[in-house]
Amino acid sequence: MLKVVIVGYGEMFTNLIAGTLDSGCEIAGVLRKDTVKYHPLWRKIKDIINPSVEYNYIKSYSIPEIKARGVNTKEFKRALLKLNPDIILVGSWGEKISKEIYDFPKIAAINAHPSLLPKYRGPNPYFWTIRNQEQISGVTFHLIDKGLDTGAILAQEEIKIYPSDTGKSLKERTVLVARGVVCELLKALREDIIIPLTQREDKASYYSHPEDLELDFTRTAEENDALIRAIYPWSEAYFYHKDICLAVASHQTEISENKTEFTEAGTIIETDYKNRTISVLCSDNKILKIQIHLYKKYDRPFTKYYIKRELSKGTVL
Repeated sequence: MLKVVIVGYGEMFTNLIAGTLDSGCEIAGVLRKDTVKYHPLWRKIKDIINPSVEYNYIKSYSIPEIKARGVNTKEFKRALLKLNPDIILVGSWGEKISKEIYDFPKIAAINAHPSLLPKYRGPNPYFWTIRNQEQISGVTFHLIDKGLDTGAILAQEEIKIYPSDTGKSLKERTVLVARGVVCELLKALREDIIIPLTQREDKASYYSHPEDLELDFTRTAEENDALIRAIYPWSEAYFYHKDICLAVASHQTEISENKTEFTEAGTIIETDYKNRTISVLCSDNKILKIQIHLYKKYDRPFTKYYIKRELSKGTVL
């Protein structure tokens, strides 16, 4: 039976645990983000008062926890020496792993990355694949090496991106697929029938954390809609009117054909202050209907008043 150590946080972490259990492998220990992020005393208090999904999952299966403040620490190295794992699995972990650690397991150190590598290397492929209006994403299990998401590929599976997908919905489907893929991967590694596939650098792309979330109505309605959906639930897209920042309050939008006399991109076609919605003409002569609020938290109760007073039909943003 293979012994596996799992490192990570969030839904990918819990689904790697589930997939490992499904495979029949032994989970020798896990390191979760809360153990690294919080002082031991505060972590214990948090686990009692406001336990995370990861904590509840680990406790429900009586999985042993590794007490360390990071993967490259002496505490984690001592734990590995004691546990002597065959495999280290990593799912959603911001810390770069040292060669000493990824070379330690008997078989391999493996990362679960939510894209079809070598495309969309980097921290948030959920956002970027939707933002770039891709039709297919996926999940990749690859060997960890000195690069960032550059190691040889062990397993991959495609995931369809739907026109209504958000970053949240794509992530939810991806981690569930990852559970099945890691289960089959561990079974194959147990039988020693995996041949790593080197990533093609000429096909590679890298995207960092999303930064520019400003809507641009000189682009198409579909492009702006993709940005709104891609950043949900982590943040909000926004735009400016007279130096006032307004954010998109809902990822649910409507796109329709322009049947008005207006032709300039950025023109407000219709407003509904009661529901806090505005309809804006985009460069492809389509109208994007969005629900908005004033960006600053304490200004939000005044959004209806602002729409009624400032955002009239014909206003150009």
